[in-house]
Amino acid sequence: MSPSLRSSGTDVGLLVLRVGLAAILLFHGAYKLTHGVDWIKGPLGHVGLPGFLAYGTYVAELVAPIMLIVGAWTRIGALVIAIDMVMALVLVMRPQILAIKPSGGGWGIELEALILLTALALVFAGGGRFSVVPNG
Repeated sequence: MSPSLRSSGTDVGLLVLRVGLAAILLFHGAYKLTHGVDWIKGPLGHVGLPGFLAYGTYVAELVAPIMLIVGAWTRIGALVIAIDMVMALVLVMRPQILAIKPSGGGWGIELEALILLTALALVFAGGGRFSVVPNG
């Protein structure tokens, strides 16, 4: 395979990762827009963090996904998403980290882990050539 075709394939792969991750998170963000984030303040308080951090989910689940879709500062947007997923794991999903799902099997945090790992891949790889800011 020629280097230009290999590069194009990588760039298409990065585009698919960006848009796929963004689409998943936008649904979470839309839910929070319609239902609020007050429920997150309790778990934040239990670990000694201030409640205003709950509003960061709007950035992580609405703004950052839009950044990924257009490919503007992809690494920063992906890092924000990764931090959001770490917070979700620590605050809400901690009891399920070593669990197997009772219905159908699978890892208790498989979706959150996939979101986290995809975001980390984009942090390291960047947005690819099909981005507004290609090396961002």
